[in-house]
Amino acid sequence: MRRFDVCNGDADGLCAVLQWRLVHPAPAELLTGAKREIELLHTVPARAGDEVLVCDLSMQRNLAALQRLLADGVRVRYVDHHHVDAVPRHAGLQALIDTDARVCTSLLMDRLLQGRCRRWALVGAYGDNLAAVADALAAGAGLGAAQRAQLRALGEGINYNAYGEAGDPHIAPQALYARLARHADPLALLREDAIGDELQALRAADLQLARAQPLQPAGDGARWVSLPDAAWARRVIGSFANDLATRSPQLAHAVLLADRQGGHAVSLRAPLATPGGADALCRRFGGGGRAGAAGIDHLSAAELPRWLAALAAAHWGG
Repeated sequence: MRRFDVCNGDADGLCAVLQWRLVHPAPAELLTGAKREIELLHTVPARAGDEVLVCDLSMQRNLAALQRLLADGVRVRYVDHHHVDAVPRHAGLQALIDTDARVCTSLLMDRLLQGRCRRWALVGAYGDNLAAVADALAAGAGLGAAQRAQLRALGEGINYNAYGEAGDPHIAPQALYARLARHADPLALLREDAIGDELQALRAADLQLARAQPLQPAGDGARWVSLPDAAWARRVIGSFANDLATRSPQLAHAVLLADRQGGHAVSLRAPLATPGGADALCRRFGGGGRAGAAGIDHLSAAELPRWLAALAAAHWGG
């Protein structure tokens, strides 16, 4: 029997898998990628009797591959927080799907494992911009303000590292996971490995460039900003969207990144005060995501005016 761990390469995906493997140690091949590499399940070479763990990847976008694996006799455990029309019913599938805007995959894994790797769950939650939820859990676990700040910086750094094209991130997600997995405690990682400081410094430099770009209004409830087609912008688009959401929690924010097809990639955040509706809006334009944060891989120049009008008219909240 072979085991495969398949996840998004951001903080939420990596920290969810890491929690599982700390509690259930076993040899497994990790299949992951950049933030927008969602349809990864078709790359899994599993056969009858093998086991696949899937974390933080839209089941909707991997449905055909999931059904193929199940039909071939592969056992699949699926943990995720993205929208799916209907979860398949199959004896070989164990699914924990929760699309509430105040949960992420790492917190779902924390629920599944009854808090046995809580600190890594917190890193994933902070990386997914669920700071208020993570702060409450961290305080309940007896972590002080300085420790919470360390875990938050690590989560934000791991999340930042997932964005961009080949060659843009500081370290490949597979290599980053290998370094994270050496430590049962993320605070020990921060003491013994420089990766946390490296990612934090790079993220801060890219954020400084992004904050210099002018914000534009979209109605009374949202703002948007356009970034150029540049490596720093590709790396920071997600972090910048989270940064804007945190600074103005009553507003929605869209970060548009110019692409080489003459259009834009879009990273959207619903207001933190009323987190909901981001995925529904992006699905109307061929994108997806979750209630509080969603995106569009390619928005054509012709569609941009309609997108901005929809952003201005959107209603937020679950």
